[in-house]
Amino acid sequence: MVRHGESTFNVEGRVQGHLDESSLTEQGLADARRVGEALNGIAFDAIYCSPLQRAGQTAATIHDALANNAAVPAIQVEQGLIEIGLPLWEGMLFEQVKTDFPEQYQCWNSAPEKLCMELSSPEGSESFYPVPALYDQAKALWQKLLPQHEGQTILLVGHSGINRALLSTALGLTPDRYQRLQQANCNISVLNFPDGFKQKPQLEALNLTNHLGLPLPKLWRHYQGLRLILVRHGETDWNRRGQFQGQIDVPLNDNGRGQGQQAADFLKTIPIDFAISSSLARPKETAELILQHHPQVQLDLSEPLWEISHGTWEGCLESEIEDHYPGELDRWRTAPETVQMPEGENLQQVWDRAIAAWDDIVAQALATGKTEQTGLVVAHDAINKVVLCHLAGLGPEHFWCFKQGNGAVSVIDYDTDGHPILQAMNITTHLAGGVLDQTAAGAL
Repeated sequence: MVRHGESTFNVEGRVQGHLDESSLTEQGLADARRVGEALNGIAFDAIYCSPLQRAGQTAATIHDALANNAAVPAIQVEQGLIEIGLPLWEGMLFEQVKTDFPEQYQCWNSAPEKLCMELSSPEGSESFYPVPALYDQAKALWQKLLPQHEGQTILLVGHSGINRALLSTALGLTPDRYQRLQQANCNISVLNFPDGFKQKPQLEALNLTNHLGLPLPKLWRHYQGLRLILVRHGETDWNRRGQFQGQIDVPLNDNGRGQGQQAADFLKTIPIDFAISSSLARPKETAELILQHHPQVQLDLSEPLWEISHGTWEGCLESEIEDHYPGELDRWRTAPETVQMPEGENLQQVWDRAIAAWDDIVAQALATGKTEQTGLVVAHDAINKVVLCHLAGLGPEHFWCFKQGNGAVSVIDYDTDGHPILQAMNITTHLAGGVLDQTAAGAL
């Protein structure tokens, strides 16, 4: 999924919506070419774009960059990819909207599902709720496209609003979470629908911008002053073998140390003010590698950030778990919130300690009163998944909806109301160079 490139209205700070008067800037066209170059190794079975010209120009530019691939499909214009309709604001400067519609604008940012526009027509007046309408549009588009493309790879070129609604409706997020997932111009997001759509979708990557020369997305416009960079530790031999680690203190392997170094190089120009890691060896060493470029930062260690305790599963391969606990591994994959690890933890226990630890990190950072600060948090697959689910507004049943590769980077900003914004998730471009996650990402 790609959002269109920078448009003339983006530069002017105008509301676009359904209005089709803006076109791509030179920067927008250049960024669209970079998207095409980043996607060039992927074989697409279909390409769809919004009917609005800013998305159409983006799709056409990407298509041209894909032209050296065999059999690049033609672009299909899809009405369901049109941007959110904001009929009373379209064409206005955002600053003018703030002045002329102060209460509605505040609602747009803090409770988007409640934003209502009273529309007049010869037939009378109508109360229009833009965000719920957009979510209905997104659901209808999934119902249309998914049955047509089982087992295929498709490219959707849309807009900030519709892309967020598509991601949200796929993951199970409700309209009140509309502002929680960010979409930068010409970002790339990757969404997987496994097993013929029988399982919950998996968000493989959100809001990738490294191909644009931006390692991390720009700060959210309502940024409160806190950005947290969440990293999963590098690979271990047990990850590679698919052997359950849990709280066994397995060290990084050579590839994992290389991934830690790649993460360090990726983040070396990012100011880091404080750092916290699980005290187990694999995240601790990953954090230490990252902090070699930030020698002034002390690393604090946290036991509540330890990986889930798998109990008697720890040290076992999947085949051994299936032999001793038939059916439990499949239940862990499909209904993880129902599984009690024998002599270990259940997901709710992990949830309680991980979220308490995260909330404490946020509270301590905000209590400093610093206007801008960035913290590094290095932990484990299950811990990171739990944190991301919680921040997005999802429960333990959605545990598998967020992918976390070894050495992956995610970014969370906090807005002026203290709400978390998922700016980017599972960035792995610094590891293998491509858009898709190529890490081992084996057993927890």
